[in-house]
Amino acid sequence: MVNGMRLKVALLALALPLAACKQQPSSELPGAVNAERIIAANPDEWLSYGRTYDEQRHSPLDQINQGNIKDLGLAWFADLDTSRGQEATPLAIDGKIYITTAWSKAKAYDAVTGKLEWEYDPKVPGERGVAACCDVVNRGFGAWGDKLFMGTLDGRLVALDRKTGKEVWSVVTLDQSKPYTITGAPRVINGMVLIGNGGAEMGVRGFLTAYDADTGKELWRFYSVPDAPGKNKEEYLKKAEATWKGEYWKQGGGGTMWDAMAYDPELDLLYAGVGNGSPWNQFFRSAGEGDNLYLSSIVALRPKTGEYVWHFQTTPGETWDYTATQHIMLADLTIDGAKRKVLMQAPKNGFFFVLDRETGKLISAKNYVPVNWATGFDMKTGRPIENPDARYYRTGKMWLGTPGPIGAHNWHPMAFNPKTGLVYIPAINNSFAFIHNPDWKANKQGFNVGLDLSSGMLPADKGARAAAKAVTTGELVAWDPVAQKARWTIKYPGAWNGGLLSTAGDLLFQGNMAGEFNAFDPANGKKLWSFSAQTGIVAPASTFRVKGEQYVAVLAGWGGAWPITAGYLSEPNGPIRNQSRLLVFKLGGKAKLPDMDSAAPPPLDPPASTGTPAQLAEGQKQFGQFCAVCHGDAAIGTSLTRDLRRAGSLGDAKMWNDIVIGGALSANGMVSWKNELTPQQSEAVRLYVIKRANEDKALGD
Repeated sequence: MVNGMRLKVALLALALPLAACKQQPSSELPGAVNAERIIAANPDEWLSYGRTYDEQRHSPLDQINQGNIKDLGLAWFADLDTSRGQEATPLAIDGKIYITTAWSKAKAYDAVTGKLEWEYDPKVPGERGVAACCDVVNRGFGAWGDKLFMGTLDGRLVALDRKTGKEVWSVVTLDQSKPYTITGAPRVINGMVLIGNGGAEMGVRGFLTAYDADTGKELWRFYSVPDAPGKNKEEYLKKAEATWKGEYWKQGGGGTMWDAMAYDPELDLLYAGVGNGSPWNQFFRSAGEGDNLYLSSIVALRPKTGEYVWHFQTTPGETWDYTATQHIMLADLTIDGAKRKVLMQAPKNGFFFVLDRETGKLISAKNYVPVNWATGFDMKTGRPIENPDARYYRTGKMWLGTPGPIGAHNWHPMAFNPKTGLVYIPAINNSFAFIHNPDWKANKQGFNVGLDLSSGMLPADKGARAAAKAVTTGELVAWDPVAQKARWTIKYPGAWNGGLLSTAGDLLFQGNMAGEFNAFDPANGKKLWSFSAQTGIVAPASTFRVKGEQYVAVLAGWGGAWPITAGYLSEPNGPIRNQSRLLVFKLGGKAKLPDMDSAAPPPLDPPASTGTPAQLAEGQKQFGQFCAVCHGDAAIGTSLTRDLRRAGSLGDAKMWNDIVIGGALSANGMVSWKNELTPQQSEAVRLYVIKRANEDKALGD
């Protein structure tokens, strides 16, 4: 058996150059990216989203190490032209850095000098922002041959010439009449560009698509949830039909595959994460019954054809927005004395899963943060041991679920250090009031989740706010995936912190919402170095080497789902400015950032509150349903979108109506809500925001 496996590996090694050669475009550059180059994983480069197909985000570079980290300094920086969340991983290829930014823009720089080589703007319509549940972000490029590939917020997959930034081809990957988006980074396997999409909060059906890297021709499409009964031809979808009830297809079912992918070249298996249901509330989605395959699952596919191989469902019958689209990582671990090929994931539901990546069999599952929706997993069945009270649509009672929809871990990438054997998780402690809304009906635009989103908003009470703040925190968790326990943790006062980078220099890099870019000792979490970035950092760093010199690059720029939705809890230590930049570091770097402007907003100065009790109740209801997702829980906003308590239109009913109903600011992303709100309801929302502004002024918050 061992000899057979060695033969298989040897044959694979011989086949890879041939396969790669076959897949190369006729116009390939001397530095063309191919399978051999990605798998060889030259430490001088960062060729794919997670550096390597296994997505470990660990670099063998050690020129920057614990002995000289004190000398790490800023080599250069570049200001960006968007002031929204920056989530991309910089690619480094042949001495150049390639990034995508908010609003699906892209830029290329000389890695040594910081010279701008080219920039690209796909001109995404501002109106598309309303379809984005979680900010107008983009997580980066895929690379193959002489091209770079990126998804756009309005659903296009674009191929750019890597040297010039010119568009080579562009395809629309989805039905643009529906509220789909793309924020994730493509992966490229043997000349196939893989891209998913988002939009399950709004009402869509998820899928993953493969395109030819040369031409943009669609090669295959994998749907993550079934269509209406009788319309499914594939066996895996026919199997899934039996796990759904009611008229689930009318809201699409959800299951958008918006982020996580990994690939094992030896097994030739692609692993992808599947998202939440549409709507979240299973009562409306599937009559409150069934596992609802393949929601909240990890699926293994044959990348050449998209053929289903196996799946593991992390949250059967999910009803809490517990996606399995979080970072998927592959590694070989010694478990019970035997070497195992494993897949690891820390999804939103708070449990760390270790699976056999050949079969999908569950090896272990333990919670990495406190949870209350389940007490554990049954290792015989692979299913959670649920708390019955968590099914809020059955009890009819409010369920304060831990974690909430933001998850115990969101999109921010983990990292794995093969020396320590630890996985480093940017974890979140948070709760959310799940309230069943028996009168819910699907909206034409905005969130469609089947919940009462207004009754659970945080009240204007200092005691309640202090209590919520105390339990809503972030952590950097060093997780032992074999022992299934934390070896050390670092506590953060805020929930939304950056992704991780591990290096052979015994360093672990992470940014945080306080504007620090830090390096830690991966063995014990001791902080070894820190840089003030002047803005929150949520993106992960990458590292590479040019002309013998190692660099570390990270995008800084506060934003994403949490800052635009969480209200008071989004900025627990005060306002955070967005100063979007690419920061590049090296030993002996001497560059300095310019002086920082104050992030403090002007004092609250609202007009007097005049709304009647009926108007204020209606305004709160409509604000929670349509406005809070962009303008913050209980109308406490940040500088990213608009803090409506400080809006100039707050004291002008006509101006407010022109914006909310008339769509005066549609080009900026604030579309008209005339299809959902009457002018009277729009006015009720204004009066509610005035009331909230006066309450917060009185509190001094």
